[in-house]
Amino acid sequence: MIEELAQRLMPHLVVAPILLPMLTAALLLFLQETQQRLKAQINVASILLGLVLSCLLLVWVKANDAPVADSVYLAGNWQAPFGIVLVADRLAALMLVLTSTIALCGALFAASRWDRAGVHFHPLFQLQLMGLAGAFLTGDLFNLFVFFEIMLAASYGLMLHGSGRARVSAGMHYVVINLIASSVFLIGVAMLYSVTGTLNMADMAARIPQVAAGDRPVLHAASAILAVAFLVKAGMWPLNFWLVPGYSNATPPVGALFAIMTKVGVYTMLRLSTLMFSPEAGPSADFGGDWIIYGGLATLAFASVGMIGSQKLGNMAGYAVIVSSGTLLAAVGFGREGLTGGALYYLLSSTLAASAFFLMTDVIERWRNDGASIAGFERDDVAPFLNTEFEPQEGVNLDEEEEALIGRPIPAATAFLGLGFICVVLLVAGLPPLSGFVGKVAMLSALLNPHGLQQGASVITGTVTMPMVLLALLILSGLCALIAMSRAGIRHFWAVVDRGTPKVRLAEGLPIAALLLACITLAVKGDPVLRYTHATAQALHDPSRYIHAVLSKEPRPGKVSQAPADPDPQPARATPAPAQGATP
Repeated sequence: MIEELAQRLMPHLVVAPILLPMLTAALLLFLQETQQRLKAQINVASILLGLVLSCLLLVWVKANDAPVADSVYLAGNWQAPFGIVLVADRLAALMLVLTSTIALCGALFAASRWDRAGVHFHPLFQLQLMGLAGAFLTGDLFNLFVFFEIMLAASYGLMLHGSGRARVSAGMHYVVINLIASSVFLIGVAMLYSVTGTLNMADMAARIPQVAAGDRPVLHAASAILAVAFLVKAGMWPLNFWLVPGYSNATPPVGALFAIMTKVGVYTMLRLSTLMFSPEAGPSADFGGDWIIYGGLATLAFASVGMIGSQKLGNMAGYAVIVSSGTLLAAVGFGREGLTGGALYYLLSSTLAASAFFLMTDVIERWRNDGASIAGFERDDVAPFLNTEFEPQEGVNLDEEEEALIGRPIPAATAFLGLGFICVVLLVAGLPPLSGFVGKVAMLSALLNPHGLQQGASVITGTVTMPMVLLALLILSGLCALIAMSRAGIRHFWAVVDRGTPKVRLAEGLPIAALLLACITLAVKGDPVLRYTHATAQALHDPSRYIHAVLSKEPRPGKVSQAPADPDPQPARATPAPAQGATP
C-alpha cells in the first residue's frame, strides 16, 4: 500500500521544488516586518523541507536511472513540445540538492541579524529559490527565460538589501548588466524559434540535424547570442566586471547564495551544448566548443591574477567564484565525458567552499574591526593555566612581550575561525586532503588521458595543446589562491593587533561548519559521488534517452463523466412545433 502510494506520488515530486518556495513566499508576504523571527523560522523550515524533497528526488532519479518517462512532468497535461515540461534527471537533481544546502545555511546565517537590514528579505529569498529550481528543472527555453527573470527579479532586491553607498552602486551595475543580458536572451530565443519552429529543448535537439544548410548560419548566430546571456551569468571574462564588486558588497548570506548563481550559467551551457550540439547534430556538432575553452581559460587566468592582487576577503571570495566558473567553462568546452564527470564533482566542492568563504568573511572582518584585544585575557585570567607566575623558565616560548605562551588558552571562536579558514584555503587552492583536491585530480586525470579528449581540435602552437594549458592554469590558479589566502590569513590571524575575542553566534557558526562538513563528506565519500557525477556525464553526452523520455511522455487520460445508458433506448422523435397562439 505504502509502496504503491509512493510510486504514484514520486512523479509529482518533480514540481515540488518550484511550488514549495512559491507558496512559502506568498505566505511570508502576509506577515508584518515586525514578525521577523516567525518569518525566519518559516523560511528555514521551508528550505529544510525543500532539501529533504530534493534528496528524495535525487535518490528516486538515481534508482530509476532517469531520465525515464516518469521523471518528465507535463505541467498542463499537454504532450511535448506543445505544453510546459519539467524534467528531473541526474544533473537537475544534483543541482537542486546543492542549491537547497547552500540556501539552508544562508538562511540560518541571515537569521542572526542580516534579515533585519531591509524589508522582505525572506520572501525574496524564497522567490530566488523558486527561480533557481525552475531553471534547473525546465525543459523549455522560453520557460527557462521566465524562471531566469523570476530569479533575477528576486536577486535585484537581495543585492540591494541593506544600506551603504558601495552596495547600492554595485547593485545598480548588477541590475543594468542583467537587464541587458535578459534582452539578449530573449533575442536569441526568438531567433532559435524562427529556425527550428520549437522551444522545447528536446524537440529542438531532434530538429537541429535536419535544419537546412541555408538556415544553419542563423542557427549558429542565434546560439551564440543566447550563449552571451548565459556567459554573463556564468561570469566569463570579459563579461564578469560586475561580479566581484556586486558579490563582495552584498550581504554575506546573499553572497553565499549568489555563489550558486554563476553555476546556473554553467548549467545551461552544459545542458544546451550536450543537447543541441551533440555528435548527432550534423554540421553543428560541437559548435562553439573552442570559443568556450578560450573564454574559460581567460577567465581562469584573470581570476587567478585578481585573487593574488586582492586585499579584501570579500573580493577574494568573489574571485574564487570566478576561478570555479572559468575552470568549469573550460571543461564544458572540451565536451568530453570523463572531464565533465570530474568537473561536476569540482562544481559541488567549489560552490560549497565559496559559500562558506562569504559567510566566514563577515565574521572575520567584524572581528578585525572591533578594536579590542586579540587575546582577550588579562594576566589573572591566564595565570591558572600556567605552571609559573609569569616568570619564564628556561626553554619556554615567549611572545613579543616576553610572556609565556605555554598554557595560554585559545578562545573557541578564534580556533573555530582559524580552522575554518584553513579548510577554505585548502578547498579553494585544491590541496589535499579535502574535496577541492579530489575534484582537480579527477579533471587532471581526464586531461592527461589521451583517449578522453579529441586530438588536434584545440592546437595553439606546434606542441602546446589546450589540455596542457588548462592543466597548467589549474596548478597555477591553486598556487595563486594559496599565496593570496595565506597572506590574508597571516594578516587577520597572526598579526599583532589589539583585538578582542571574536563573537560567533550559533546561527553564524553552524552554517559555516555545515558547509565545511559537506566538503569534508565529499572527500570521504569521493568514490560514490564520483560514480554519480560520471554517470551524470555519461547521460549528458548521450542525450538520446533525454530526448526520447521527453517526447514520448503521454498525457494522463482524463476521466469524463457519462450519463448511465438507457436500458430500452427509443428512437429520437422530433418535437412538434407549437400551434400558433399556443404556449410552448
